[in-house]
Amino acid sequence: MPKVTVKDLSGADQGSVTLDEGFFGIEPNIPVMHQVVTAQLAARRAGTQSTKTRAEVRGGGAKPWKQKGTGRARQGSIRSPQWKGGGVALGPKPRSYSQRTPKKMIRLALRSALSDRAADGKVVVVDEWGFGAPSTKQASAAIAALGLEGRIVVVVGADDATAVKSFRNLPAVHLLEPGELNAYDILCSDYVVFTKDTLPETSEAPKAATAAKSAKKVAPAASATMSVTAPVRTAENTAEPEGEPDMASDLPNRPKNEGETAKPVAAGDRVKPAGEKTDPRFEAARLKSEKEAEVRAAKEQAAHEPTSTDPVDEPDATDEVAPSGGFSFNRPDAADTDGADR
Repeated sequence: MPKVTVKDLSGADQGSVTLDEGFFGIEPNIPVMHQVVTAQLAARRAGTQSTKTRAEVRGGGAKPWKQKGTGRARQGSIRSPQWKGGGVALGPKPRSYSQRTPKKMIRLALRSALSDRAADGKVVVVDEWGFGAPSTKQASAAIAALGLEGRIVVVVGADDATAVKSFRNLPAVHLLEPGELNAYDILCSDYVVFTKDTLPETSEAPKAATAAKSAKKVAPAASATMSVTAPVRTAENTAEPEGEPDMASDLPNRPKNEGETAKPVAAGDRVKPAGEKTDPRFEAARLKSEKEAEVRAAKEQAAHEPTSTDPVDEPDATDEVAPSGGFSFNRPDAADTDGADR
């Protein structure tokens, strides 16, 4: 693992520190760094450029001259792209130049840039800045004592306001917080200066703490699960328990495991869910079945009652019995008498 000598403000050695292999000891991935830097520079573009098309330029509503007979080329509008003062063809319009870059690529580009600077010996670690008061003169003297030249990236803590005020007036120094580290600023600089507190490290301790917390949360549930033992099924407890039966065991005509097919279940025999409230689906099915039963009963009763269209058995004319002492058309003497009188 790479090691770096720790310096103080006077440039004296204060021991050494081992750099994290994950940040400063990997093989730089040049294509990924190029793509990430290109995307970062593209995101800086404002994208506010705009030109007017022929539909947006003022004027040009009338045809300049008639189509034929003038000897000149036909024209439809003085605001066409070929005219002076006309619209711009295929000109730029407002747009966003930002590119989608995966987070893994951004992290890999940052680690590749740090590893490249560490391989060249361009990573400097300072014990602490220790400025009593904001002083640009002391900051410039510290940079000179460390032997740094060119463009310098100084990584300071978010709460170190004294160091920020001391370095911000130096034109060759670019200040960054640990969370603002990026591949472009590191690749544009000649040196990267850290303190012991801002030195990036792989977060192994937080991972271990998270694993311990998750184990504590899971442990009570696991112990409770293991403490519950299933009752041994004997001849004494094979009988069904008293009380309300279970819904799953009380289903009528339930198919068995031997491959029996399910039988249709009447709406009235369906098991309602447990609880005081009634499921509206079961209630609707029950009401529907009752209504259908009433309709069927009414139809059967109407089928047995006689109607006016049914044929009625009437006695034949030959079977008519003449009333005693009255007139009858079937008496031969009456017919003969009538004929004789005529």
